[in-house]
Amino acid sequence: MADLLEEEEIEQRTDELGDWEREGNSAIQKVFEFEDFTAAIKFVNEVAKLADRYDHHPDIDIRWNRVKLVLSTHSEGGLTARDFDVAGEIEQSIQY
Repeated sequence: MADLLEEEEIEQRTDELGDWEREGNSAIQKVFEFEDFTAAIKFVNEVAKLADRYDHHPDIDIRWNRVKLVLSTHSEGGLTARDFDVAGEIEQSIQY
């Protein structure tokens, strides 16, 4: 089980991620935009591989060339370090 983060740490870690934003009190999200549908799907496939490695999977919404990722630790009812770790890994290791 992962511990829920305190508000101060959530704000700090959200700031460190850059373009990620809070979605309510229990999630972070980011919308990625691509040239076309094929590029968007390629990105989603890379995110899926990373998520499987972490055993922590984002909610994914695909709209032609736009992909919205939402991370939350549903089992804990809010944000944990795992959400920010996965978001950070997406930012560092996936080309977009």
